[in-house]
Amino acid sequence: MEYRISGTTRLGGLLGSPVSHSLSPAMHNLSFQMLGIDSVYLAFDVTNDRLADSVRVLKEFNTYGFNLTMPCKKAVMESLDEISKEARLIGAVNTVVNRDGKLTGYNTDGIGYVESVRERGVVIEGSEITLLGAGGAACAAAVQMALCGAKKIHIANRRTPTFRAAQSLVDRINQETGCEADLTDLEDTNTLRAHIASSSLLTNATSVGMAPDVEKTPIPDASMLHEGLFVSDIIYNPKTTRLMRDAQERGLDCCSGMYMLLYQGAAAFRLWTGQEMPVESVREKYFG
Repeated sequence: MEYRISGTTRLGGLLGSPVSHSLSPAMHNLSFQMLGIDSVYLAFDVTNDRLADSVRVLKEFNTYGFNLTMPCKKAVMESLDEISKEARLIGAVNTVVNRDGKLTGYNTDGIGYVESVRERGVVIEGSEITLLGAGGAACAAAVQMALCGAKKIHIANRRTPTFRAAQSLVDRINQETGCEADLTDLEDTNTLRAHIASSSLLTNATSVGMAPDVEKTPIPDASMLHEGLFVSDIIYNPKTTRLMRDAQERGLDCCSGMYMLLYQGAAAFRLWTGQEMPVESVREKYFG
């Protein structure tokens, strides 16, 4: 399939550092090519000290928008004209849309997570959920699940310096959504067991079990994993974590974080173009 840069080609891309490993340019450029959209997507290695100037240049160049990755997701908010509700509640932006010189920030990370479990048959609306961790990915998932109609979210986080931020997240969810959220210490195994027992979805958004420490698990007792529970691990390396293996051995359905990236990209693509990313083609080519 022929693909050319023309005098009308519009630019967008990814800002952050490091970005050379990112799959996003490949995903979006394939999608533009397949749909005949006259746009390109590049990766720009940008740190926070150069972020405001970079955003100003991209705006002046009439880009369609751009993505943000670490360390720029919070800092970029100061350079935007408007911020969507989910991005405000999460406290971070990963997607910016340029509409006639007005920059609006969104966060599609949570949408990416929700869509990745929905495709496996998980129902978020009206459900009770246990979420492990309160970092960036956990925050995005919690907010989006709350906005999508989850009934109750139990957040479990260790009493590290992030515990106060986790309480702030719980407060925002309780105040600004119809979902009920609570926070407990991840090491309080009795409360954790009770919360998992009443949940239909368990989400691990901690780094426990990530390579190279692949034999670690955030759940100290696999008997907590009850019949009918869907187990989701945001970790994608390894593809099957110790938590997922424990779930599979108990006959439970589970999934990794592999497709969260795919679906957050699809949501950003929709915001920029008004069209649907050819998800199946992108999945087949880049996600195996």
